[in-house]
Amino acid sequence: MGSKTIKKLADNIDPSMFEFAEYDESKSELTGYSNYSFWRSTLQVFMKNKTAVAFLIIVAVIVVFTLLQPYLPNQKSPTQIYIDPATGLQYRNVPPGEEFLFGSNSIGQDLWSRVWSGTRTSIFIGFAVGLFEAIVGITIGALWGYVRKLDAIITEIYNVWDNIPTTVVLIILTYIMKPSIPTIIFAMCMTGWLQMARFVRNLIIIIRDREYNLASRCLGTPTKRIITKNLLPYLVSVIMLRMALAIPAAIGNEVFLSYIGMGLPLDIPSLGNLINEGRALMMVPSSRYQLFFPAAVISLVTVSFYVIGNVFADSADPRNHV
Repeated sequence: MGSKTIKKLADNIDPSMFEFAEYDESKSELTGYSNYSFWRSTLQVFMKNKTAVAFLIIVAVIVVFTLLQPYLPNQKSPTQIYIDPATGLQYRNVPPGEEFLFGSNSIGQDLWSRVWSGTRTSIFIGFAVGLFEAIVGITIGALWGYVRKLDAIITEIYNVWDNIPTTVVLIILTYIMKPSIPTIIFAMCMTGWLQMARFVRNLIIIIRDREYNLASRCLGTPTKRIITKNLLPYLVSVIMLRMALAIPAAIGNEVFLSYIGMGLPLDIPSLGNLINEGRALMMVPSSRYQLFFPAAVISLVTVSFYVIGNVFADSADPRNHV
């Protein structure tokens, strides 16, 4: 378009259609302002999913109830053997009723208190293992993926340790150490961080050489700050999903160890012990409740964490934010 044409168009513009905007210092400060908050937006998206909210409430109620249950009135001990005063014999395999809400087991222990005590133990193990996997796995995975000098060293360590079957490690450690809750947690933590570390490492490699990270390195930004400010925030959604799934996985491993006889001692109630005890009575119709109640609780907890983790991962994705 020539200059004459532009001048002609300008002459045809009606000046009354325009007015000068006066300078306002207060408004100029707001031009770059945004009230966007990542966590607030994540929470808003998460709360829109009614199913996930329902499962979150269920998990919260179960956790709170397992903590308060021993202090509620008229609660029985999970380890005490109860005797029928009329006969002087143990309350063996009493079906659910007024005396025993979930019935009693084969030696006269209250199944109601054992289920909630076992749930408390298993959830504690799951949270402890999940927290350890998150801290160690994310730290090692971030260094593994970002610091090139550490790549070969950590890769060799990973290849050696990962080629040892997890089941073998769990069995050996629980066999040579005294059976207890710390032993179970230690055994699971020894191998649990591997998958998290490799997962984070692969994601870090994808985004570590993007322009903003190269610019940060050129400006002399410390490695720690680049990892925590530039890299990990992009991985929040997938990391939270892995953490959420690590908790039911740890509970499942505890059940497996109890199933093969390498879990917690019988005097420490856990969902694994209860399911193992109920499994032996599965073919007895009148005693199947001893398997049903702990299996129902562990199924509810596992499904809840799975749904919550998946929905939260989607909610934490900035692409889903408005």
